[in-house]
Amino acid sequence: MTTSDPRAVVIRYVEAVRDGDGEVIHDSFHADATWHYPGDLPISKVWHGRDAIINDFLGGMGPAFVPGTLDIELVGTIAEGDRVVAEWTARATTARGDAYDNRCLGIYTVRDGRIASVIEYADTRHVAAALFPDKDAHRPARTE
Repeated sequence: MTTSDPRAVVIRYVEAVRDGDGEVIHDSFHADATWHYPGDLPISKVWHGRDAIINDFLGGMGPAFVPGTLDIELVGTIAEGDRVVAEWTARATTARGDAYDNRCLGIYTVRDGRIASVIEYADTRHVAAALFPDKDAHRPARTE
């Protein structure tokens, strides 16, 4: 990581996701980072550790989209101390051929120039309809 400014860390991470830069994505997180995706979707839980976040959560979403169609655009950021709120849009064609178009918000906590935790908010009804249409969307959320 080349900067310890929390806003710059988050912007660099979102741009790396947009650009598919796996090395920067990996280096953006602390080894013990957490990512909380609230809701009652199959992906809703607290993901523990950089490897689980990158390989299982973020990487696990890859097959849901047609390769090369994911477009991430950073809308803006607000920073206060070590916390950064980032808003972005995510657009893609799903593996089923449907349009995915979501506006997301993440609350990032940055420690020593790396992301320590994220809480992400999105339109989970749209996520369920576009990415998990065959799943029961009314089961209790997991918190492990």
